[in-house]
This record gives sequence, structure tokens and C-alpha cells, in this order.
Amino acid sequence: MTIPTKSPNPLGSPPVPVQAKLAAAWTSFMFLYIYVDFFNLYKPGVVDGILNGFVWRFNVSPTLLTIMLASVAVPALMVMLSMTLPARANRATNLVVASLYIPYSLFNAAGASWDWAFFYALSIGIEVLLLAFILRSAWTWPRTHSDTAEVAAAADRLRQDLRQ
Repeated sequence: MTIPTKSPNPLGSPPVPVQAKLAAAWTSFMFLYIYVDFFNLYKPGVVDGILNGFVWRFNVSPTLLTIMLASVAVPALMVMLSMTLPARANRATNLVVASLYIPYSLFNAAGASWDWAFFYALSIGIEVLLLAFILRSAWTWPRTHSDTAEVAAAADRLRQDLRQ
């Protein structure tokens, strides 16, 4: 006769803090964001356009490069901010920034030909999925609930302990 025993799972995983999930998602977003821009350079005519002073339909200028740097700097900063901001500010910041980056990501397909549809669908699709994950994680951030009766009881116990 054998007695069934339940062995613990040796690969149990503790819960991951929301801040770590957000930082990981922003990191993934940044890698994808940078690689999509890098692979875009392989499209015919892109490098020639850059060498002639044009990016998409814009003249290369200090203003354009500053805007481009800011568009990459914000998600990069979100990695750090997701780990360091207090919960309330963290949640709000992630909700706002991720919401703003969804239309910004979709704009990358503007003016693209159908030849490149799969490239843009895949890259933008994954970017939007990562941003949706960030929105969901920030929106469903666990809240701590404290019942006023429990707080009052704890305060009474503390007062009694201090009297003794």
C-alpha cells in the first residue's frame, strides 16, 4: 500500500511586484522601439534620405533630433520611474504615458506602403500589446484596504500596551 504524498513544487514563483512588471514591460518596449528604428534603416532609400538631410518627410534639424530624442527618452525614463515613484504617482504616470504612446506607435505606419505592412503590423502590434499590458498592470494595481474599525482597534491596543 502506498500513501500518496503531495510534493511541493520546487519551482514555485513568488508574486512579482507591480513596479517590476512595469519596468520589465517598459524595458521590452524600449528594446523593440530601438530595433524597429534600426531595422527601418534597411528599407530602400531610408539611408539615402538621411544622408540628404531628410527623415520621413522632415528636414533633419536640431529641433527634429531633439523631438526624436525625447520620444525615446520618455520610455527609457519610465523604466527607472516605474521602480522608484511612489505607488499613486507611479500608477498615474504609467497610465498617462502608455496612453499617449499608443497613438504615437500607430503613427509609425503613416505613409507606409503595403509592401511593408507585415513589418509595421508586427512591430506596432507588439508595441501596442506591451503598452496595453502596462495600462492593465497600472489600472489593476492592488490597493490596500484598511477598515476603520480595525484601525481603531489597533490604536486602542497600542494605547493599552503603552500604559502597561
